[in-house]
Amino acid sequence: MLKKQIISFLLVGIINTIVGYSLYALFIYLGFSYILSVLFATILGVLFNFKTIGKFVFKSKSDNAILKFILVYSIVFVVNIVIIKIFKGYEFNDYLSGLFAIIPASAISFILNKYYVFKDKKK
Repeated sequence: MLKKQIISFLLVGIINTIVGYSLYALFIYLGFSYILSVLFATILGVLFNFKTIGKFVFKSKSDNAILKFILVYSIVFVVNIVIIKIFKGYEFNDYLSGLFAIIPASAISFILNKYYVFKDKKK
């Protein structure tokens, strides 16, 4: 089951990442700082991601976990900012720094969503 969830998370995550990164890149292009760009992309992506991750990855139809999901995305937001700042310190631009942050932020998102937001209550 874990393997199936990881594969589903990756497939759904591709769509969510395309949407989220496109929003981030758009805000950078419009002249926003990387912090505001991540913030706005995160805010706009939360509801979309909550539905897609909940329904297609963890088979949840409930909206009760939205506050936990928002907390997880707040943590992922901070992780994104820290990673981007680290890469910017090595002279990478905002676009590449944001791209490099995707993998570790996604891994943290999966773990927190699986074991905190959408944890199996049958156990």
